Amino acid sequence: MLGARVWRRLVGVDKAAVIEGVDFDDEADAVIVSVRPRRAKKLRCGLCERPSPGYDQGEGRRRWRALDLGEVRSYLEADAPRVRCADHGVLVAWLPWARHGAGHTRGFDDTVAWLAVHTSKTAVVQVMRIAWATVGVIVTRVVAEARAQRDPFDGLTKIGIDEISYKRGHRYLLVVVDHRSGRLVWAAAGRDKATLSRFFDELGEERCAQLRLITADAAEWIGEVVAQRCPQAILCLDAFHVVAWATDALDVVRRDTWNEARRSGMSAHARDLKGARYALWKNPEDLTARQEAKLAWVAKVNKQLYRAYLLKEQLRAVIATKHSAAIPMLERWIDWAVRSRIPAFVELARRIRKNLPGILNGLLNNLSNAIVESTNTKLRLLTRIAYGFKDPEHLIALALLDRGGFTPPLPGRKAA
Repeated sequence: MLGARVWRRLVGVDKAAVIEGVDFDDEADAVIVSVRPRRAKKLRCGLCERPSPGYDQGEGRRRWRALDLGEVRSYLEADAPRVRCADHGVLVAWLPWARHGAGHTRGFDDTVAWLAVHTSKTAVVQVMRIAWATVGVIVTRVVAEARAQRDPFDGLTKIGIDEISYKRGHRYLLVVVDHRSGRLVWAAAGRDKATLSRFFDELGEERCAQLRLITADAAEWIGEVVAQRCPQAILCLDAFHVVAWATDALDVVRRDTWNEARRSGMSAHARDLKGARYALWKNPEDLTARQEAKLAWVAKVNKQLYRAYLLKEQLRAVIATKHSAAIPMLERWIDWAVRSRIPAFVELARRIRKNLPGILNGLLNNLSNAIVESTNTKLRLLTRIAYGFKDPEHLIALALLDRGGFTPPLPGRKAA
């Protein structure tokens, strides 16, 4: 017969709990371990763990799913009395083996959370023998406790703001990343002024005043909220988006040229132009031999399209220069784009001129949204993993678990 100390280790309860007995439930096909908190740990508030007077016996005996013992499920069984906390009112007493309101032990929750980050949806469901919806609930619970114990907003001075699509039908998440640590510090469903204002509400006036640099795209609503809530912060527009604007403008010129050739009956020429798309898009150092030949063909047969390509590449070089040396170069590029008389690039020059202060802030401070884009790439993978979560809060919790640094270690192992 195994001793109480061994059973405590097997089912993941620490010295704050007492093993009363072990039985096998044939109907549930599971091992049932009866436990109770030690006397010094009884009758504490389930939220703040402060000693509180008893209120009643609650719903009597309850069971908490624990990690499997070999091939067999296991449960902890104990009384779940209620207490009256001076701050939180009447609620179930604190129990050392489970988070408040949970139907699983801490070890079970932590294992599910770890697997949700490191494995596929199918693996989590099959290994833990739970529904995928339960995974979302557990992940949300684990993250909520971790964020309550460690302030994710502590020491924020440089942040990046961006949005990412997580579902069809224009469903977006607004994400905030700490430039210093690279961690995702906040996310919420939506992409408007009200959503961003919620972040600053949670941040509070004192910590808003500590922000020095904020990176974002050129969305006007972001600039308006930042100016209102953090007037001392310098808003840096992401240079990556500026280059993307130039790539979009180049593609407009290519499509217009293609349509003109097609309407003129130059079908072979139109086909060749359509095949030049990637040669025009890619950076020169990444071109294949075939794409280099295609680019040389464009330079020979269509001067305007090739000039648009040169404008795109020159702007990319200006953005790569950064710091104060880029400022006169950008001014000269704007003049060149206006003189080109290529409508898409004339419009781009106006757009850059309109957003010039933010763009220059990004160049002078050598700051972009690259770290945010890296986070978004990982979030797209998590979005595919989380397919089936009906509540976006569960997806947000999974994102914070992974990119926010809240993933717990596996039970019985130290954090990496």
